[in-house]
Amino acid sequence: MEKEDIQAVMEVKDLSFTYPEAPGPTLKKNNLSIYKNKITALIGPSGCGKSTLLRAMNRIHDLYPGCEYGGRIDLLNPKTGQMENLLDLKKENELIGLRQRVGMIFQKPTPFPMSIYDNVAYGLRLSGLKNKSELDGRVEKALKDAAIWKEAKDRLKDSALGLSGGQQQRLCIARSVALKPEVLLFDEPTSALDPISTAAIEELITELKKDITVAIVTHNMQQASRLSDYTTFMYLGDIIEFDKTEKIFVNPSVKLTEEYITGRFG
Repeated sequence: MEKEDIQAVMEVKDLSFTYPEAPGPTLKKNNLSIYKNKITALIGPSGCGKSTLLRAMNRIHDLYPGCEYGGRIDLLNPKTGQMENLLDLKKENELIGLRQRVGMIFQKPTPFPMSIYDNVAYGLRLSGLKNKSELDGRVEKALKDAAIWKEAKDRLKDSALGLSGGQQQRLCIARSVALKPEVLLFDEPTSALDPISTAAIEELITELKKDITVAIVTHNMQQASRLSDYTTFMYLGDIIEFDKTEKIFVNPSVKLTEEYITGRFG
């Protein structure tokens, strides 16, 4: 792959991952760089390990005991400029801190059963922000950043569950963005949405990469080619190929990648 002036925010090194009581590892010695202010797409057939890899990047698997990691996942510490292995984090507060730095948006929108305002303010309060006017400002900015302020500004006290699916997903993005994460992980964020909502989320993700590094799992090839700067093709728990998106889609180096992209399997 050609080198350009880019900085890795996260480095996956020889990463393996095994679910509790699974007969063998779901991920096998994977290596991947996630570059700063770029969008990296993870593609591959169902069950190939895309979502497992994505969820390892903020240790969300640890909510269920018994998972086993091998290798490293290094995350850049912006204060020191050093890479730190996030698999070394053990304490609950360290993992909560990690998930504030590396946020996650799921396939199905997951608003909390509370008001639109409180959904966005929840994480901010959890991180210690108490000042009302500062909270108001941060909530407004997050809703604007997530392109939902116009629809939400007159109904901030209404339940978030009254929003449409596309609006709920943008609210979940606002909730993550409010915490000023370094990386945002998207696990098929538009697969449950209609085409208009999908286009709005894609536009939003493109806008977000000015400030945030993005990794996205998608089954939609067109979405990967439209949205991402880099693409990772996975198969049976292995990263088969990683390169600039244009190269992967126009001239892949590995025959298996070409067969998947041209629809011969998957």
